[in-house]
Amino acid sequence: MAISVAGGVKPGKIIEVEFRLYQQLLVGKKATLKMEDELDTQLDDVANKLEIERAAIKLRLDKQLKAKALYQAISEQLSNAVSKDMEHQLSWPEKVSDISGISQTQLLLLDLLASKDVNLARLRPLIDDSSWLANELTAIINSPSSRHRRTTRGNIQVSDLKLILNYIGVENLRLLVPYFCLRHWLPSGNANVLWAARKLWRYSIVSAIAAQTLAQLHGKNVSLVYTCALLNQLGSAVVLNCGARMFEKHWRTWLQEASRGRDKEVHDAILATDFPANEIFNQVMHYGQKYSWQLLTLQSFDDSPITQVLKELDLEYHFCELSPEAALVAKASCYAKVYLLDELKLIEHQEKRLMFDYYEFSPSELACLKGLNFRKLDLL
Repeated sequence: MAISVAGGVKPGKIIEVEFRLYQQLLVGKKATLKMEDELDTQLDDVANKLEIERAAIKLRLDKQLKAKALYQAISEQLSNAVSKDMEHQLSWPEKVSDISGISQTQLLLLDLLASKDVNLARLRPLIDDSSWLANELTAIINSPSSRHRRTTRGNIQVSDLKLILNYIGVENLRLLVPYFCLRHWLPSGNANVLWAARKLWRYSIVSAIAAQTLAQLHGKNVSLVYTCALLNQLGSAVVLNCGARMFEKHWRTWLQEASRGRDKEVHDAILATDFPANEIFNQVMHYGQKYSWQLLTLQSFDDSPITQVLKELDLEYHFCELSPEAALVAKASCYAKVYLLDELKLIEHQEKRLMFDYYEFSPSELACLKGLNFRKLDLL
């Protein structure tokens, strides 16, 4: 008779599968399927060109024993410099908070939208205070596919924020605002982490769709569970962003110094040095989950239900002891891990059963999740 692992101390095999997913997101070379709302599509050519250039230089350096040794030495030194500075920065939460781009206004918006009663008049000045968010919502309502454009049958462009929020409505804002906030906090404009950011974004969206469905099934606060499922990757996004900035800063400084010194061999070795994905992956695994809730407490949101759920997910080792909301987020994250690993053929059938057993999935839950469109949120 099989021994159930449901809900208790997390078995080593579960930890191994979850580790495998994050490794694929941040280090793995296998690409996930494209989403309809892809991140930084304008960077595709830049990222591909950068990979080709580095590969060509490495191939040339490999043919020269001395140049290869120089490349390996410089690559190691640069990676160590980035890791050392990353460790110092991440051990200082206040500094991480300052560079994260997260504001009290944005968190207050998320908190208000996760509550039972939402007042559009209270939301409007907060959205107006975040111009990038107001612009995203304006673009949504004025897009050719929006319900507003279809019903008016014209090219009328809406610019008044009050009118835009009324058109969108509270229930759609509950989906859109957390969605756009996480997109805003993910690394952007950096070719070195484009693929990792996209995969992390897709994992977040699959988790959020699963969480939304499970919360509806169980009659829980859909907005809270959905928002927490997205923000569960906030810490990972911020750590990845810190790593991208740190590498870019060191890489460009070293290139400039090599150019000034007119040392082509050193310059080529620096140019060929890859983003230290393995080192950043280790930092994400160490700090990611913790920063998902700590960044909220640093903005004085300790008592927020969102913070409490995220904190539970970091500190509680037994699934069976989680609150109902945290348990649904954990289940959604589990389903997203299995879904993405299965898509890449990186998980065995027995491992899937073990994951679903530990997180106590019922047949009705699995039936509800099966067949959902995980490539796009059901927005406007």
